[in-house]
Amino acid sequence: MKIITVDASKKYDILVGSGILEDAGTIIKEAAGGQKVCIVTDDIVETLYADRLGKSLTQSGYGGHLVKFVIPNGEASKNGEQFLSLLNFLSTSKLSRTDVVVALGGGVVGDLAGYAAASYMRGIKFVQIPTTLLSAVDSSVGGKTAINLAAGKNLAGAFYQPDVVICDISLLSSLSDEVYKDGCAEVIKHGAIADKSLFDSLKTPINTQYEDIIAQNIIIKRDIVARDEFEKGDRKLLNFGHTVGHAIEQLSGYKISHGHAVGMGMAIETRAANKLGFCDEACLTDMLNMLKLYKLPTTVQYTVKTLAEACISDKKSDGGIISLVFPSVFGKCFIKYIPVNELENVIRLGVD
Repeated sequence: MKIITVDASKKYDILVGSGILEDAGTIIKEAAGGQKVCIVTDDIVETLYADRLGKSLTQSGYGGHLVKFVIPNGEASKNGEQFLSLLNFLSTSKLSRTDVVVALGGGVVGDLAGYAAASYMRGIKFVQIPTTLLSAVDSSVGGKTAINLAAGKNLAGAFYQPDVVICDISLLSSLSDEVYKDGCAEVIKHGAIADKSLFDSLKTPINTQYEDIIAQNIIIKRDIVARDEFEKGDRKLLNFGHTVGHAIEQLSGYKISHGHAVGMGMAIETRAANKLGFCDEACLTDMLNMLKLYKLPTTVQYTVKTLAEACISDKKSDGGIISLVFPSVFGKCFIKYIPVNELENVIRLGVD
């Protein structure tokens, strides 16, 4: 098992290993304490892993004070209605500020549960147990929590660090191919922005080297978050592919999943970088080939104008300026601030 310590506004450990779900109760008791626990999960993960987690929590002393909130699987559940329902559930279940919310699931569950934990009584103990590759390497790390609004993705939320993250890689064995590929997109992103050796190692399938790959990704994100927890500068590098990717998700009504949309976004942003002279043809070829290796899409059906309008509605637009992340060489990206009235031309370079 690997233990990675994050030193942000709250210092906490991320545990990565196989078979550690059975130890979750003890880990949570030591890291977060409290008397009551609310497990937040979705209707797929609930049937797979909730009983195992519940048993571990019961054995660690939470048994008589354990409740569960289950949402429908999918991005559509990351909304204001579910958020308020969860807050009301925590209240009627009489959780106090010293009690614990445990997110058992992927990014949707983690984001929703985390935002509720940040909001309920102005902050309650919070634990992440990611069950997807994407949430293991990205959304469970760094303290971003949010829900979607009609105008765009993640427009309401809070920076709220967990008390501990328990990443049991054996839980990833149940992932469908499509959900697995979503996580692969985020792994590719981390290699592209920070570590060419990680990017090169992905020529060997990620699912054959989970523990090492997940740990490397967490360290990359941890180090960026330590430098810029509240996304004033360097943390924006983690948005490579996301400005365009979030627009694609929104335009599809979230029928295109996050990782697939980010794959499209990285392809578009790298093509644009190449045509603008920021990266060479080899960098572009490497990116497109890696996305294709993991069967991630590299083209998009939406018009340039529609994509630009959706990007501008996203939270990354600020005062007439929008940030895009472009690669210069593999393992190094930079943030470019673009006037919104020029965005359409930039996206056209990446689409055409």
